[in-house]
Amino acid sequence: MSTVRGAVELTRPGNVVAAGVLTFVGAFVAGGAADYPVHTGAAVVATMLAIAAGNAINDYFDRDIDAINQPDRPIPRGAVSPRGALAFSLALFGGAVVCALVLPVLAVAIAAVNLVALLVYTEYLKGLPGAGNFVVAYLVGSTFLFGAAAVGDVAAGAVLCVLAALSTFTREVVKDVEDIAGDREEGLNTLPIAVGERRALVVAALALVVAVLASPLPYLWNVFGAPYLAVVALADLVMLYATSESFNDPTRGQSLLKYGMFLAVVAFLVGRAAAL
Repeated sequence: MSTVRGAVELTRPGNVVAAGVLTFVGAFVAGGAADYPVHTGAAVVATMLAIAAGNAINDYFDRDIDAINQPDRPIPRGAVSPRGALAFSLALFGGAVVCALVLPVLAVAIAAVNLVALLVYTEYLKGLPGAGNFVVAYLVGSTFLFGAAAVGDVAAGAVLCVLAALSTFTREVVKDVEDIAGDREEGLNTLPIAVGERRALVVAALALVVAVLASPLPYLWNVFGAPYLAVVALADLVMLYATSESFNDPTRGQSLLKYGMFLAVVAFLVGRAAAL
């Protein structure tokens, strides 16, 4: 039972469910979730399996770092062997590929790009200043794009993809500041290590400011109405406060950023529902 529990922990179930929800949101915002339920469901399951696989293989490659930063994770504490984590990850990737093959060509192409990006990130880019943050940000944003492409309207998810990517980039940089001790011990060259914690947080804040400035665009383009604008304004305020808080307490800042990002997703759901 401890091995099964460890395997489940490897996937980060909360992140897996969240990614599935974001993919559904992409399909819903594109207006095709009800019209294409099979494609929507396949996209959601493919995303969940891919994220679970990515988290598992990330723990496989990060097992030495986690022994310092996160000793309670399954591999460092001995619940799952490194070889078992790798095999589990490959099986999950296989399931994701099978689900993705029933989707339109563009959605399959996005899935293929994401798979390559995830593997390259895990093996080569995670410790490069800003590069790993950028890839993770893209992967999170692309869940919306993937959901929209699954129902045939990729343009509808493009704005949501960009906004999510920018805010995720901010949170990833803040997390690197939080994890700087273990990353430095492992010899990684993350953005805070390369340029200093404060400068890295300034870069993170600038990315979020761009996202905040772009967030009213769906309203200005008459895609969504006032309900969207009201909720996204609240999300912007939460994320701006969270970013400022990160300069004093990175752990609290990145935690608050999650709530702001959740509100931003709600804004798009509210906007789409009000437009029906």
